[in-house]
This record gives sequence, structure tokens and C-alpha cells, in this order.
Amino acid sequence: MIQFMKNLQFYCLWAIITFGSLACQAQQPADRIVGGGCEGCEAIYEYGDKRLIPVDTLPLFSTSKPKLKITGTVYQKDGKTPAGDVILYIYHTDRTGIYSKKGDEKGWARRHGFIRGWVKTDINGHYTFYTFRPAAYPDGTEPEHIHLTIKEAGKTAYYLDEFVFEDDPILTQEKRKLLIDRGGSGIGSLKLENTIPTFRRDIILGLNIPDYE
Repeated sequence: MIQFMKNLQFYCLWAIITFGSLACQAQQPADRIVGGGCEGCEAIYEYGDKRLIPVDTLPLFSTSKPKLKITGTVYQKDGKTPAGDVILYIYHTDRTGIYSKKGDEKGWARRHGFIRGWVKTDINGHYTFYTFRPAAYPDGTEPEHIHLTIKEAGKTAYYLDEFVFEDDPILTQEKRKLLIDRGGSGIGSLKLENTIPTFRRDIILGLNIPDYE
């Protein structure tokens, strides 16, 4: 009888933990779909077991020139309140204008290549990537650019306007007119800071993002 009561207590405790946990999980709100279509945004989850911090150094940074620092602050939709714990994912071409691959890529790396990185903003919304300036596509149809995807709590990942360079001759007025400033303008001018060209860009969550509200 004593053993029976112990077993009963064990199973009761197990049921409470199991079904209570399931109930809590069921009450978690699903990410709301925002931003419209976003092919490849799933890549933002491909950081594996890497612990995300506000700073990341992309592959080939040490051996490639010109070097580049991308930094800024992510704000809530009011444009004033810093947004912490926001994930940013970037990827870009190498110095020949292609998305470099090693040959063993999986997931979206098979298209994005291995020159990519992830950060999570700190409590003050700050983020920084160390990389190098990418080249334009070999056919010269697109300006030099760095792709950017963002993920904030409660919403699906969505893309923002790419980082593009003010001094890029391929960035014509016609191409500028096609930009819709998702998250704010992605056009930047480089300034030398501590010997490294620096691209500063602040981001406003939800700005010009469909279905955000």
C-alpha cells in the first residue's frame, strides 16, 4: 500500500508537470506574420549553438580589404526607445562579387554563402558587425550591398533595406527611388573611426513594414 501511494504521488506529480507545461506552451502567442514575403529569412535561425552577443566578426575579415565596421542602434517603433534582444542577420558577397561557398554548406548557406553573421542587441539596442566591403555582382547590375534580416520577439523575421554605399556609382538615382526605407534608410556614408571605415545605421522596428501594427 505504501509503495502504491508513492507510485500514485509520482504519477500525479508527473501529470501536473507534463500537462501544466503543455498548457503553458499552448498559451504562448505565436509569432505574428509581418513584413510580407521573405524568402530566406529562415536563415536568421541558423546560428546553431553560437551564443549571440552584440558584436560579431564575419569570416575573411582579417584577410580582406577594405575592412568595414557596421554599427548602430535598434529602436522601438517610437524611434526613441532602445530595443534589446533583437537578432540581426547579415550576409554579402566576397571581393569578386559572388556568395562564397566552401562546398559543405547546409540550409540557406547554400545560397547565402559562408560570409554571414548574427548579433543580438544589448540592453541599449547597440549592434556591431566587423566585416569587409563586398563587391558588386560581376555583371554590374546591382550596387554593392549587404543583406539584412531582423527578428524581434512576438513577430516573424522580416527583411530590411540592404546596407548600400553612398559613394557607389552603381547606386543611381533610379535605383535609389526603388528603396522603400524598411526600418529606415539603408544608404550610408563611411567615416574612418580608429583606422577602420565605419557604416553607422540606426534601425527603427516596424518602420515601413507591412502588417506591423
